[in-house]
Amino acid sequence: MEATRERLADTIDQLVHRTSPKTIARREITSIKGYFVDLRTGQPRTTNILKVAGGVVGVAVLFAVVRKVASD
Repeated sequence: MEATRERLADTIDQLVHRTSPKTIARREITSIKGYFVDLRTGQPRTTNILKVAGGVVGVAVLFAVVRKVASD
């Protein structure tokens, strides 16, 4: 009975740790960093960086064009 209680307490502690906001934030930050940097080598993933930069530039140009057309 005592061993079962200990396992249950450990399981609850693990669940509390996994669902804490700091742990979730840390996990998400690591995931995002992993998209831009190879976590094993530390080298930047230039293809992914260029994709995101291109998307940002594309959206900025789209907004500028829409604004220009709407003001005319």
